[in-house]
Amino acid sequence: MTEKHSLMDASARVALAAYLHDLGKLAERARLEVSQDDLDTHVQMYCPRHEKAGKQWYTHKHAAYTALAFNVIEEHLPALKGADFFPFASCSSRDADDSLVNAAAKHHKPENFLQWVIATADRVASGFERDSFEQYNNSEDKTETGRNHYQARQLSLLEAIRIHNDDNKILSGKDLKYRQPLRSLTPENLFPQPREQAECDDDKKAQQEYRDIWNTFLKDLELIPESHRYNLALWLDHFDTLWRIHTHAIPSATAFNVKPDVSLYDHSRTTAALATALWRYHHERDHDRNAAAANMKSGSDWSEEKFLLVQGDFFGIQNFIFAGDSDASHKNAARLLRGRSLYVSLLAEAAALKVMDALDLPATSQILNAAGKFLIVAPNTPATIEALQQTQKHINAWFLEHTYAQSGLGLAWIPASCQQFVSRKGQGGFRDLIKALFASLERAKYQSFDLLGENAPSPVFTNYLAQVGEAGGLCQYTGWGPGTHPDKDGDKRISTLAKDQIQIGDFISGKRERLAITRHPLSTDNNSLRLPIFGYHLHFTNNEEATGRFGREASNGNLRRLIDFSLADSTIPTAWHGYARRNINGYVPIFNQEDINNNWRYADIKEEESSKLGALKTLNHLACEDLRLNPESQDQKKVIGIQALGILKGDVDNLGAIFQKGLEDPTFARMAGLSRQMDSFFSSYLPWLCQQKYPNTYTVFAGGDDFFLIGPWYSLIRLALELRAQFQNYCANNPDLHFSAGIALAKPGLPIPQLARMTEDALEKAKKNKNSVHLLGETLSWQALEELLAASDNLQKQARDLKLSTGFIYSLLELSNMATDTKNPESALWRSRLNYRLWRHLQRRDVKDNLNIDPREIHRELMLAIGANGIAKHGKNYRVAVTTHLYLNRN
Repeated sequence: MTEKHSLMDASARVALAAYLHDLGKLAERARLEVSQDDLDTHVQMYCPRHEKAGKQWYTHKHAAYTALAFNVIEEHLPALKGADFFPFASCSSRDADDSLVNAAAKHHKPENFLQWVIATADRVASGFERDSFEQYNNSEDKTETGRNHYQARQLSLLEAIRIHNDDNKILSGKDLKYRQPLRSLTPENLFPQPREQAECDDDKKAQQEYRDIWNTFLKDLELIPESHRYNLALWLDHFDTLWRIHTHAIPSATAFNVKPDVSLYDHSRTTAALATALWRYHHERDHDRNAAAANMKSGSDWSEEKFLLVQGDFFGIQNFIFAGDSDASHKNAARLLRGRSLYVSLLAEAAALKVMDALDLPATSQILNAAGKFLIVAPNTPATIEALQQTQKHINAWFLEHTYAQSGLGLAWIPASCQQFVSRKGQGGFRDLIKALFASLERAKYQSFDLLGENAPSPVFTNYLAQVGEAGGLCQYTGWGPGTHPDKDGDKRISTLAKDQIQIGDFISGKRERLAITRHPLSTDNNSLRLPIFGYHLHFTNNEEATGRFGREASNGNLRRLIDFSLADSTIPTAWHGYARRNINGYVPIFNQEDINNNWRYADIKEEESSKLGALKTLNHLACEDLRLNPESQDQKKVIGIQALGILKGDVDNLGAIFQKGLEDPTFARMAGLSRQMDSFFSSYLPWLCQQKYPNTYTVFAGGDDFFLIGPWYSLIRLALELRAQFQNYCANNPDLHFSAGIALAKPGLPIPQLARMTEDALEKAKKNKNSVHLLGETLSWQALEELLAASDNLQKQARDLKLSTGFIYSLLELSNMATDTKNPESALWRSRLNYRLWRHLQRRDVKDNLNIDPREIHRELMLAIGANGIAKHGKNYRVAVTTHLYLNRN
């Protein structure tokens, strides 16, 4: 173990064994075909045996299937045997006690050190006390829902969240009405179904669903490039995506009468991370393996702080994305905005990789990575802490040099023992560890760049003015730093960082959907970013057929990550192409043939911004997308409506409370699952929804618990309403889970930072009420917005059929204000004024002569629709319906 890379290899082997310890759960439920003799032999080797009243039986037979399933998939795995397979013995024989397969499969019957490492990690991930696990080991395969392990379907973690549980009611599995469908991962399959639809009483039918997943998993495993098997850490990153796709909805635990609410994916990943850190803790401290195994078996060391939980958080995201005064009408604005948003994800990805490379940990040690935040499980050793301190200095130096401290990324870490991961209802246990994690990260935000430390940076940037002068001025896209290059048109100075960000926007629209991260530059590549990030070189590439598999770079260790960030396609069952996936590429609108055919919308846009098939739409184009041809005009090209952008920002309400007290029985795997499920809605489903139904929407960012979108104003309001409805469906209609949003309307010429401030202000107003939306000067409940948009639709029909004048409709704004004015006595007359104006309008000759029914009947209907159900019900908020109608029909 003298070479640094060998420690990474050894850690990756431990991670692989722990990751696949429950491979047999999928194989057994799929009824993997094996001979009875083989099955009996493996059951005796790997499964707990029990005796009572002269009878013997075995439980947890999935452990035997783990070993059997290794035989099936071994040809597609990295080599499991060889001269150097430390810390395991060669897998050439299944009799090798220290083999990787035995370590994985003996987690219910551990005997030696490596087997106890994985068994302990398995228990810690599940939040088991040692005694509780012994009861679990002796239990039958039956869930709290009354279903056996074939029939049980995974509960929705989101349905069980309670943050307003005043009566302290404990929800059983039978109380929960929804289940996750047992299907491979797609944006649509993320949503839970009523339990009657998802579950069945027929074992054979239930097994067939597992068999379908197993068979697809085996087929998809072959797609990981063979050349990448020689780089185990890289291969693990690919495999993690494959395992997530096929096991995200498989319940992990189905014994001991548990709630089946943790996925096999989340349990596998957290177990792998904990096992890797646990092995490294004992290995780096040179502990006696037999003594360590004995302590893990007895539980005498469960209070020893063996783990270090490392968090990263990108602070100043808003400053980073919306920096500078570049107005939205500039043709680079859209590309710059999208490029900056993706750059935030790249910075978080590179920072997490930097930490894991510094600690020699594989990708499976990273539990969370969303919205600029990540969580890594590391061994609690002096070497780990020293490496983290050096990594933080390296990250700080990059941000100081390239962003001038306008943003940064902080690391925070806390030690933890096995005992602190124990699940306890109420207070204590893992719940306290979650609170400590939140507190440590909050402290890190106020200690950015270590300004009070011994190695604090200088408060004045050396030679800053000289550098700006030599470059020919400031970067005009960020407002700070030297403008080292001329931009594409030669009329502005631009920094290397901003130039890379614009280039990313070009790469995305050019269908470059893979990202290679390397230690050294690729000599023949011309799709690379100019600026290395924390020492890594980033290259955007096309699909595999166009650019190959990077086999040589994978084999020699230069390739650290190869990431597929293509958007999900509704025409294929899963977005799997053999590589690790990250949901970092939000949807961006491009011109299609229908846009070209209807280019009358863009008549006012400058010629140099003219539409081209497949080109990225500018914000000017988006502002025109809600224009319509006037059906009543003699001029066939006469358009109506306003040219305006809608800017939508929202986030989940009470997020801290959701994670700190929302789960009745929190565990490490449950927390990981909750974070993943929350992120998946915004990072996976939202871009897919835009692609399918709202194709003129820019996803500036979407992930974690928040989102920021830009699009045509009316379409964006409709999108916000649908997004809220779909989020309720996604959360199994849990009333405790909701988000608030702010929507601002603006002309595309406003500076981007001003657009961001307007929307942030709108969101803050919505947050005061929560579960609300603020737009057009009013804060509304989502139900009220839905009703007001319906009222606007009705007003549209009434205006067309009854020739309501624009002056009459404008008068409704005044009447809406009067309806809620309790100080002025005259305001009480709003209803009589509406009554008079409606009747007077209906008596006009050009209106009355075209009525097919009694004007009095129409008058009553209008007084009900506009008066009682409109102004009286919504008061001044009815202005939203009126304003929406006016904007849609403005000449």
